[in-house]
Amino acid sequence: MHLQSNSYDSTSSSRKVQRAVRGLVNELYIDDLRCKTLRGQTGQVERGFVAGGKSYGYDIVKTDAGSDYVVSEEQAHWVQFIFEKFAAGWSTFQICDELNRLNVPSPRNSTWMRSALYGSPRKGSGILNNSTYIGIYIWNRSQWIKDPDTGVRVRVQQDRPQDEWKTVKRDHYRIISDELWSAVRARMGADRLNAGTSGKGGFPKSLFGGLLRCPKCGGAMVSVNRRYYGCVTRKERGAHACEGMHIFREQTDERLLNVLRQELCSDEAQADIDSAVRRFFAAELLGAQETEKQAKDKIESLTREIGNLTQALAEIGISAAIIERLEQSEAEREKLTQLLARTKGRRDLFTEVSQRVRQKTLELKEALTGDATNEAKRIIATLMGPIGIEQKEDAYFASYNDISKRLLVCAAENVSYEKWLRG
Repeated sequence: MHLQSNSYDSTSSSRKVQRAVRGLVNELYIDDLRCKTLRGQTGQVERGFVAGGKSYGYDIVKTDAGSDYVVSEEQAHWVQFIFEKFAAGWSTFQICDELNRLNVPSPRNSTWMRSALYGSPRKGSGILNNSTYIGIYIWNRSQWIKDPDTGVRVRVQQDRPQDEWKTVKRDHYRIISDELWSAVRARMGADRLNAGTSGKGGFPKSLFGGLLRCPKCGGAMVSVNRRYYGCVTRKERGAHACEGMHIFREQTDERLLNVLRQELCSDEAQADIDSAVRRFFAAELLGAQETEKQAKDKIESLTREIGNLTQALAEIGISAAIIERLEQSEAEREKLTQLLARTKGRRDLFTEVSQRVRQKTLELKEALTGDATNEAKRIIATLMGPIGIEQKEDAYFASYNDISKRLLVCAAENVSYEKWLRG
């Protein structure tokens, strides 16, 4: 008997029922624990404490009764700086670039990026939308769940109903004035483009965005506008986080796609693929052919022997020795017949694999000649993996898989970053 800590017997005939019941009980326990945790955190907020993580601009002071925010003078200075510059007309990109130039640590002790400032006005995320800075603390607005596959907490897209929010006024949290808060709110409503809107972008999907790697920082290169791929670190965090670079999208897509078409979709490539499949199955097929010949020969011999034994029984009558030998011969012939069937199955498998390889090649051709679909991107990512970009003199080269294979993707062009962003 194998008993687990919860007395579950894994060898019991009723183990499946036990598993189902245990799973239900555990799920109910987790739901109950979630409700108790939420109720306890809500109680802490009602008693004047905080629940949840730390916001930028504050330190957390813990006591026996609970935890509370205390304004961090150093971080509060930069919160004030961010609000003042934004209200004065600076874009979130300019603010991030200046903070990175001054080597100010971000909330995650890295370089600053625009989403940390702008976040989502609708959800109240991002420094510029955090009402805590004017002394209004909101609890239970958002819901976080743990991804069962990755174990990472992710925010639920839809906020909880507003009547479930817990909103309290705490003047000792205030960092900025109501006037400055109102000025930022007014600009967000009137100048969403320079503010760094978090809405859907207007750029078309790209085939290689996210696969290309910036040679300066190693970060991803994405479609920054209709013409160029560029470093996302440079785009989101500014020149002081990464010097950045850009390459033509159209030239890059066409030349990298040509490599895939030539290496995988040509007649020569298909012949190589067929040869590789044949080599993979060669030893097994050869052994199967030899086994098949031997089995057929042996079956013929056994069939003749069975015929002779049957004739002998007819002539001399019942004989225990002849009957025993007849049964052995018939059993051996049956085994060999089954072996032949399995051998044929292996040959059929080889044919099936060859056909499937050809079908996949056709699908690949179709995917690589169409638009930037998710299927095309998945195929490209699988085949090429991360694609490094490097600059040599006046040209950019791409390297993928085998670093010795380099491809000229486009000639360099001296274009200012401001012109690049404008497209």
